[in-house]
Amino acid sequence: MTKADSDHRPASNAGVEGNERLTALTSALLLAFILVALATTPNLHALLYVHVFVGILLIGPLAVKLGSTGYRFARYYTGAPAYVAKGPPHPALRVVAPALVLITLALLATGCALLVTGPADPGPFEGLHNLSFVLWFPLAAVHAFGHLRELPRTLAQEWRALRAAGGSGSAARVELNAGALLFGAIAGVVVLPTGAPWAAPGVLTQALPGPVVAAILATGLVVLASRPWKWN
Repeated sequence: MTKADSDHRPASNAGVEGNERLTALTSALLLAFILVALATTPNLHALLYVHVFVGILLIGPLAVKLGSTGYRFARYYTGAPAYVAKGPPHPALRVVAPALVLITLALLATGCALLVTGPADPGPFEGLHNLSFVLWFPLAAVHAFGHLRELPRTLAQEWRALRAAGGSGSAARVELNAGALLFGAIAGVVVLPTGAPWAAPGVLTQALPGPVVAAILATGLVVLASRPWKWN
């Protein structure tokens, strides 16, 4: 789309497109940092501080994504013409999304609770954190694979718009995500010392925690059975 085309594009359609690009940009950031967090899980006793920092960092971009997808949800179900014309996601993704949101929030909340309690008396939060992870991993994988086709295309459109003259909307979306990352990074630095008790020698010693194995097996089965990359 040329700049002339975008100048004559209806504002409502521009809003839908901007929302889609904001969601895609934030999703790419989340995916990158989630992969980092996942990479620490098999070796938590050595990478605990990285795990804690990235986990807290994710709160900023996650808030942006929940805002952008929640806004689309509200606009669609309140009958906004442009969002109705855009249509909803694949039915299976609409089923997965609420469960993924709830379990993601549970995963983050229980992780923060463990930082507060420490390893001496974690209460139910350690078990709940592990259970949340086992449930979250396959849902997150289905969600990611379900959007695999559209994400590169939308990011490419956003990149072209950012480079074009007058791409103020794209610049604003980049700035919003940068601000969310900055907020998450500051929060991560502030919270990081609370992970010290968990990083103490002898607290986390298992080379490959059981929940990680269970999550990988569950994810493989769910993804192979559902094949979300084939959803339109």
